[in-house]
Order: sequence, then C-alpha cells, then structure tokens
Amino acid sequence: MTATTQTAPLFKRIALIGFGLIGGSIARGARIQGLASEIVATARSAATRARVAELGIVDRVLESNAEAVAGADLVILCIPVAASGDVAREIAPHLAPGAIVSDVGSVKGSVLRAMAEHLPANVHLIPAHPVAGTENSGPDSGFAELFINRWCILTPPDGADADAVEKLAAFWRGLGANVEIMTADHHDKVLAVTSHLPHLIAYTIVGTAEELEGVTRSEVLKFSAGGFRDFTRIAASDPTMWRDVFLTNKDAVLEMLGEFQEDLSKLTRAIRRGDGEALFDHFSRTRTIRRGIVEIGQDEAAPDFGRKHAALQRPAE
Repeated sequence: MTATTQTAPLFKRIALIGFGLIGGSIARGARIQGLASEIVATARSAATRARVAELGIVDRVLESNAEAVAGADLVILCIPVAASGDVAREIAPHLAPGAIVSDVGSVKGSVLRAMAEHLPANVHLIPAHPVAGTENSGPDSGFAELFINRWCILTPPDGADADAVEKLAAFWRGLGANVEIMTADHHDKVLAVTSHLPHLIAYTIVGTAEELEGVTRSEVLKFSAGGFRDFTRIAASDPTMWRDVFLTNKDAVLEMLGEFQEDLSKLTRAIRRGDGEALFDHFSRTRTIRRGIVEIGQDEAAPDFGRKHAALQRPAE
C-alpha cells in the first residue's frame, strides 16, 4: 500500500503540539499529501521551535500551545503521554468548536481519561496511536514515509461522533497507514505484549551486559553482531517517552511481564534438565510468528534484516 494524494484538504488547519519523530513525520507527510491547507506547530523548547522554522516543513511555528490550537480543526499532541492531561487543560479554553483533538501516544487508557477530564463537550476527543517509529528522536528525525503500510489504532471513547472518527481515519490513511479501531483498554493490553514488554526486555538485557563482571565494555561493543546488536536498537529509544509508557500502562505491562516470567521459568527448567525437545518445540512456534510478520508486510525477509554489508575485497595480485 502507498499513500495517495487527496483532491482537497481534509482539514483547514492542523496544529502539532510537540515536534519529534512522529510530529515531524506527520507534518512532512501531510504537506506532501495535501491533507491540510495550513500546518502550524509548537514545541516546549525554543531550540526545537527554531529548528522547525529552519526546516521549513510547516507554515507557522508558534511559541505557545494556546496560540497553536487557535482556529485549528485538528489538534494532535505529539508529546510524552504523562503530559497529555496538563496540555489538554492548557489548550481547552482555546479550542475551536468541532475540532478533533488527538494524540500519538503508545498508551491510550490513561491518555483518554486524563484528556477527557479537561476538554469541552463541543470538541471531539479521538486518541490515536500510529504503531510506527525508529529509535531516533528530534525534529530532524521525521520522514514522510514513516507510516506507509503501518497501523494506526484509533481508540474513540463511547459515544464519539462517527463522522469525526472517520475523518481522522481518512487522515491517517492519507499518510499511508492502515487504520484499526478498538477500545483504549484493549489497545493497552495488545501493545503491552507487542511493544512495551519487548522494550523493557531490551533495556534490561543491555543494562545486564553493561554491569556484567568479567566482560569489558569494549568486548560488549565489539562482539555485538546478532542478537545483542538488535536489542540495542530499541534500547536506544527516548528514555522520557518509555519511562512514561511503563508508568501509565503499568497494569497491562505487569500482567504481560508475569506471563513472560512464567515462560522464562519453563525455558530455564528445560535448559537445566537438558530437555532439547521442549526447547525445539518452543523455538519452532516462535519462528512461525516471525514468518507471519514478514508475510503480512510488516517487515522484510532480506538476510540480516536488510542491513547493507561491505563487499569482500580481493587481495592484490
């Protein structure tokens, strides 16, 4: 699937609050696809605002959240999830009637509750989570193709306006994403196992290697090809964002962590007992999951995950 250009803008003005990887990718994609007549942005840091202005990928960069949302018919919070409630309270008096207010956080239940408490009844709160990203952050890290053939999950509250939900879904489809709608609590359980737990494991393994006695840091870095190298990619993700994810989705994460610990205990016993059959059966089932991810187009089957390799040079004769 590829993104398709809209014949007319879906929105008159989009306001992006926060401008890192996701905000920057939304701005770039929305401009290329003609999804908005005007894109405005703001960020907490003056340095970030200055850099966004230098990049020239939005129409206006404003100094405050209140200024940014004024007159916008789509407002997207691209900020750490723990800040969502405070920002919702700040922008509430300045929102245009009928505006759609959304976000991009990877936790939905706490965000929905925190924002709904402050927003007026004449706007449409529709939380969203584009399940896409890289380990990079900041205004320079975004790119228009980030969402193509990835999933964006919308978690509208009970009673949400169906037309507003469909309009936001059309926006994300315009950026190239596939759209799924589910409840916020179900989203948080699904993402706890597909995203949050893997990040927690990655942070743990990299931390364990750093603290391991008898193995030097240079050896960890030098021999990181393979599994450890791949764990370090997601362990390089933004620490503020992931601190907030684990604190705001702690119930679902703890539930999945409990399931993981039980499975880890089973593998520990199999290794201790020399039970090769149990290990082989487990690895075969998990290998099937990986193949399924490739088959539905969420990753590629290229050797070494598509990484480029230097050519072997023939010795001079």
